[in-house]
Amino acid sequence: NIGHLYSRSFYGLSKVKNLNLKRTFTKPKNAMFSFPKIDDFSFQWLKCLEYLNMEDNSLLGITTNMFTGLTNLKHTTLSNSFANLQTLTNVTFSSLAHSPLLTLNLTRNKISHIESGAFSWLGHLEVLDLGLNEINQELTGQEWKGLENIVEIYLSYNKYLTLTSGSFASVPSLRRLMLRRVACKHLDISPSPFHPLRNLTILDLSNNNIANINDEMLKGLDQLEILDLQHNNLARLWKHANPGGPVLFLKGLSHLHILNLESNGFDEIPADVFKGLSQLRVIYLGLNNLNLLPDSLFDDQTTLKSLSLQKNLITSVEKSVFGPAFQNLNSLDMSFNPFDCTCESLAWFASWLNGTHTNIEDLPSHYLCNTPPQYHATPVMLFDISPCKDSAPFKLLFVINTSFLFTLIFVVLLVHFQGWRIAFYWNVTIHRVLGFKEIDHQAEKHNYSAYVVHAQEDARWIWKHFCPMEEKDHSLRFCLEERDFEAGTPELEAIVNSIK
Repeated sequence: NIGHLYSRSFYGLSKVKNLNLKRTFTKPKNAMFSFPKIDDFSFQWLKCLEYLNMEDNSLLGITTNMFTGLTNLKHTTLSNSFANLQTLTNVTFSSLAHSPLLTLNLTRNKISHIESGAFSWLGHLEVLDLGLNEINQELTGQEWKGLENIVEIYLSYNKYLTLTSGSFASVPSLRRLMLRRVACKHLDISPSPFHPLRNLTILDLSNNNIANINDEMLKGLDQLEILDLQHNNLARLWKHANPGGPVLFLKGLSHLHILNLESNGFDEIPADVFKGLSQLRVIYLGLNNLNLLPDSLFDDQTTLKSLSLQKNLITSVEKSVFGPAFQNLNSLDMSFNPFDCTCESLAWFASWLNGTHTNIEDLPSHYLCNTPPQYHATPVMLFDISPCKDSAPFKLLFVINTSFLFTLIFVVLLVHFQGWRIAFYWNVTIHRVLGFKEIDHQAEKHNYSAYVVHAQEDARWIWKHFCPMEEKDHSLRFCLEERDFEAGTPELEAIVNSIK
């Protein structure tokens, strides 16, 4: 245990590349206000030092020139090292300005606030670990100013982080962002805090009780490969009753490989939620309330390697739903589901289980029938599917007979109510085939518009009413016996000639 490190303590150690000072500067139990001390410029002699481990110490803070002279330092661990490092200012790491530092671990230091430009001296930094602290602030984006080469920022397990549209605008090079359990509940903002991160490959937003996000939260993250959203409250977003319909926040993530959605309370899942995600290799949907899954859910996941659906309410495992996903599966976890061991629900799954080489842990004990009563607590793999196979020909016969019966009923009703119409069109068609043509009534010329048949005693009435009609409309001409019959012609012949 070292109580005081002097400025010349490392004199002559210029060739040292690795220095481990873990639990070296610990505070004596009987010294309440006494802290170990490191003089400024104490590390200036270590010109070749590349790795410095100072975790689990009891130093008071970082002084202005504590790390001055470490011109080759690339990796340093300062986890749980300082008692008074609540605020990171723009001078905290000024002594590392000339160090080509690549990784910096600041976990478990009770840091509560990061000021603007706190890391502006660390232009080479690639990995920054700020997890397991007490950071409680709104991230404006100025905190990361100067981190031009940053690849990973670990902020998980902090007190409360409020994200804004510009939270990560100054670090577009970021590829891995960890925000687990930081109470960032409100991400339904536009533009999204993650919009500038076009190179992001890993995003962890788990354990945040997130309930509201929009369908553009992950828009533009074309390179995202791993997305962790477990232990949130996203169930409402996938309900068909959700105002505006289900929120398809996964759309466009064409390079996504691993998706974790466990423990979100999902009881519905849209048919198109995984559409276009053809590179998905691992899906975690366990510890939800899923029961019925749509047939086309996994149609694009033919190269899936691992599927986890344990502890849901799934009763049926049908080929129409799981067939594509099971094609190349290496690992499956559907344990502790209340399976319905009937031919309709489980015959295909039971057959698949007995013939697959997929790794399924605890198959005999954790895959049990729940219904019907005679199969309760019976292992699914022991479900007898032979009756299901025997019924297959009868099912086909039933389908054929039913189809024939409905067709016959339709034909009978059609003939009964529309038989005359069918007969008419049939006759017209046959006559046209035989060469008959329709009479052109317009080509016929008639001498009279109508032949008027009347009794002898009505002759005066006929003359009185029909003659004025002819006078008003010259296209009308009635055949009247007294006026139009040719004299000397037999009456019957005259009538026939007039009608023609």
